[in-house]
Amino acid sequence: MTLFQFEQDFADSLRCIPMTLRLKLDLCGIKLKLHQWAKFSLEERRKCVDWPSESPQDLQEFRSYLRQLVRSICHEEVQEIPIDPQPEWQNPHQIPMAVQQKAQDLGIQLTLDFWKNLQDIQKFALLKLSRSHHENKNFLPALREFGVNYPAPTAKRYGAGFQ
Repeated sequence: MTLFQFEQDFADSLRCIPMTLRLKLDLCGIKLKLHQWAKFSLEERRKCVDWPSESPQDLQEFRSYLRQLVRSICHEEVQEIPIDPQPEWQNPHQIPMAVQQKAQDLGIQLTLDFWKNLQDIQKFALLKLSRSHHENKNFLPALREFGVNYPAPTAKRYGAGFQ
């Protein structure tokens, strides 16, 4: 099971859906809701995270498994989403606008060379973490983990004794 360093706060319990699984879900066209994920046992969560996704057959088998799992445990159907044939994170020639904007908001200028050298899962993670509807607290830690040399925020002075 591979998790990013910025995901380590939930690595033992898998209480949140890790990026590796989010990518698989996007690739097979399923929206798994957090309340559904929360009902899975830790063993079932690990099985989902570890499921291979190298081939279309792997993804089809995962899709079938997940649909059955949600049906049997949650007594509901999974929500299907369209599979994007050309996701933004797969474009090596352009940094997605949401990623570029979020970085700029933090005072960081990303380069195309940086983007091209990222692994697909890293590009996917940055895109997910930059979306406005997502809690963005892990965007900067992800950038640091992926090699952006950005100093930690310094403490502001608020008066005597505070530094």
